[in-house]
Amino acid sequence: MALKLACLSCGQGNHVPEGKLSARPKCGKCGADLVPAEPVEVSLEILQKAARMDQLLLIVDFWAAWCGPCRTMAPQYAEAAKTLAGRARFAELDTEAWPQAGSLYAIRGIPLLIAFRNGHEAKRKAGAMPAAAIVEWALKTTRG
Repeated sequence: MALKLACLSCGQGNHVPEGKLSARPKCGKCGADLVPAEPVEVSLEILQKAARMDQLLLIVDFWAAWCGPCRTMAPQYAEAAKTLAGRARFAELDTEAWPQAGSLYAIRGIPLLIAFRNGHEAKRKAGAMPAAAIVEWALKTTRG
């Protein structure tokens, strides 16, 4: 079965066979890695497209440079992305660069993780977490 994924770099829709997710598939338009092993900084427009299109779990960290807990969690988030490479995609959205995200996604505090799957918000969790807790939270989201 092929999964639909929006490129986190250019927004192009791509179809990726499920068995090829860990083989570093590339975007047919821009050549960017579709399932990177690290978080990708995205624009609000790209996030909205990926949140609507992606059939693979998409986890987004809403953060800001002035936020101490956000900076503390960043390396933990990156570690979780490496652990779950091929099973989930990790993106980051800077809420200072995209302030309208606050009202669009009802953000009450950061850092905030929101998991999207099949066009819908599947789950959210506020507050800084260690990598193991992010992985556990994500795996629970994939099962339910």
